Amino acid sequence: TARLLAITDTRFTPEWLAEHPAERAVADTIARRRLAAAGDTDPARAAQRRRGERAQMEARRHHDVVARIGAIACPTMVACGRYDGIAPPANSEVIAARVPGAELRVYEGGHTFFLQDRAALPEILDFLAAG
Repeated sequence: TARLLAITDTRFTPEWLAEHPAERAVADTIARRRLAAAGDTDPARAAQRRRGERAQMEARRHHDVVARIGAIACPTMVACGRYDGIAPPANSEVIAARVPGAELRVYEGGHTFFLQDRAALPEILDFLAAG
């Protein structure tokens, strides 16, 4: 759980969270969900969760579309959190640079920037509504 929090938002240190109660609530929710999943005593659900986690990691390891990304021809908004340790902003910068006409928006927050930055969700919805 500590490692997950550290990569979810690179600012999530005990000291920083003590000074930011709203972010503390996000971190606490993530920790509770992780602990609840880890404490699930149903062997079938636990095994299914482990299979799903392994499959996700395996898919990430082999998924590479960099060579094809320039073929995207629709309006594209690449959104990321400035403090995301799971999908760092540098990754989003590469995507935005390779998609013709893409717009990069970096929000204050980590992997859950859409909850952390009040501007994120309305801007994303506006982009999608503009079609």
